[in-house]
Amino acid sequence: MAELKACFEKAGYQKVQTVLQTGNVILESREKKAAALRTRVESLLSKTFDYPAKVLVLAPETLRSLAEKYPFTEAGSEFHRYIVFTEEGFEKELVKLAGTLDRSMEEIKAGKDVLYWRVRKGSTLDSDFGKLMGKAAARHFMTNRNLNTLEKILAKCEPA
Repeated sequence: MAELKACFEKAGYQKVQTVLQTGNVILESREKKAAALRTRVESLLSKTFDYPAKVLVLAPETLRSLAEKYPFTEAGSEFHRYIVFTEEGFEKELVKLAGTLDRSMEEIKAGKDVLYWRVRKGSTLDSDFGKLMGKAAARHFMTNRNLNTLEKILAKCEPA
């Protein structure tokens, strides 16, 4: 994470912070268009770390809105809460591909460019939807974050 932070600082980004060991970066940029910033960051990471980087760029207010819309408010401590970030409406296709899920194990609901997922702890990779995501990730860009991680990111975005 230190190398990741240094990479952004060397490129001229301001107030660079990394969050946990997740690869999430909070920074300030003069770029106002998320698509342009995404292209710039992907290029920077690809050149610096020699891999074909794909990133997601969200303003804090967008991330906060998505987190606040998490529909499974009664998830309970026996469940993980995730937001799966997708592109080009792929979340709707994922819902169709998932079919009927065992609600005692997991639930999903599509939002705009996201899919909300609640899954029983210990079953994330073995659940029906977890397996589907593994297969779908080979064809489509998507990434997911635990809602707890997103709350930590948002806390770091708060003005001092």
